[in-house]
Formats: sequence, C-alpha cells, structure tokens
Amino acid sequence: MTRTDPRQAIREEVAQALWDAETTATPMEPPSANWPTLDVDDAYEIQQLNIRRRVAAGATIRGHKVGLSSRAMQQMMGVNEPDYGHLLDDMFVFEGDQILVEKMCMPRVEVEVAFVLRKALPGRSCTVADVLRATDFVLPAIEVIDSRVRDWKIGLIDTIADNASSGRVVLGGNPKRLTDLPDVRRVEARLHLDGQEVARGCADAVLGNPATAVAWLARRLATYQVTLEAGHVIMPGSCTRAFDVGPGSRVCADFDALGGVEVSFK
Repeated sequence: MTRTDPRQAIREEVAQALWDAETTATPMEPPSANWPTLDVDDAYEIQQLNIRRRVAAGATIRGHKVGLSSRAMQQMMGVNEPDYGHLLDDMFVFEGDQILVEKMCMPRVEVEVAFVLRKALPGRSCTVADVLRATDFVLPAIEVIDSRVRDWKIGLIDTIADNASSGRVVLGGNPKRLTDLPDVRRVEARLHLDGQEVARGCADAVLGNPATAVAWLARRLATYQVTLEAGHVIMPGSCTRAFDVGPGSRVCADFDALGGVEVSFK
C-alpha cells in the first residue's frame, strides 16, 4: 500500500484553493493563515503545481517575473526579499486592448523595464555581465498584478504560492538594445492613471539595477532546475509602488529612454 505524503497533500490542497480562487475571481483567505505550517519551499512547490496544470491544459511558459524587488513594493507588502513567478502566453495583452476586470480579483498596475533574452542564461553562476550579454532588447512595460488573496493581505508565502501575484503583462512596441541606452539603471518612468501622474521612479529602484534582478532570478530558478531561455520575457520588478485599477481605468507609462505603453480596463 502506497502512503500519502502529508506535506504533498497540503500543497495540493492549497494549490486547488488558489486555482478555484483564480478561475472564479473569488479571493480567498491567506494560505499562510489557513495552513500555518507552510514554508517558502512549500509555496514554490504550490506555485509549480498550478503552473504544471495550466501547461497541461495548453498554456506555454513565455518568461518569468521578479516580484517585490523594489524597496517601495517590499514596504507596501510587508516583506523583505524578492520572489518570482511564471509568465504564461495567456497573460500577455496587446497594447491598446482592454483588460476585463471581472476576470480578476483586485488588479493593480506597476511600471517596469522588460528584458527579452537573445540566449539562455546560466544558472547558479549567473552575473549581471551574463544578463547584459544575453539580453536582446528591453521594452517599456506595464504589469497588472492580481492577488487571489482577499484584500491583498499577503505575506511572502502567500504571494509565492499565488505565482507571485501575476496577472497580465502589456509590452510597449519600442525595443531598445542596452547599448543604445546611456545606462539602464537611469531609465526613469512616470505612471499616469486616468490622465493624472500618480508616481514616478527610476529603474535603479529594482535592486539598484534591473539586470541584478534578472541575474538573481536565474540563480534562484537554478535551484529548481529551471533555466531562463532565449526569447523569454523577464519582468525584473516595478520602478514604483503599485496602484489599484478598476473598470474604466486608463493607464499610461512613459519611459524617458524607451517611449510609452498604455492599456485600459473594462
């Protein structure tokens, strides 16, 4: 008779609860409250369970994101280290399209410099130099984060299990090679919500250098035998804090060296 691993049974139970919360757009209580024995390794395994389920249903992994990489976002969420999540093909929204709010729980927007890789990154040994050599181009981007946890009452374990609160990604159409930028760390961004500027920030808010966040991600993923591949889109983290959006919201992000990107919600 095969014994059931009680730890794995808990992970599968949490994964199912998060799956139900996302597919019904009905937020749940924090996993860390309902299952207090969970640790960070459990949370990443829970994330993987739902990613495998989505891939089995036909989704394709198109990249990864680093979450909570800026001090502003760590303070906002009450955590002190980054996390990561997967980006699937059905998360990408064309600029100019409208995002249907009723399919999300509580969306918020962030502005980021997206990296697109020309070649795969090394794992445990990855450095900023490796990231700079492997990057094909960068793009202006808006990330729409969404928590399946009620009222965003999350800790690190909650957001990791919830695929780093991933929602949607909107990429601008103005690619720039890193060699065409004076310094990617100095790229400034302004976030406009319904025509009003609500925040501005600089790419160096992301661990001092967004390329550092990409290198951190490559090393972190290596512990799970995952590689950042050629063509992957990497979202290194937000230049500013996140802002709530709802039906009728119009969001525009202007980057001084990359141009703009915008999206609206219905």
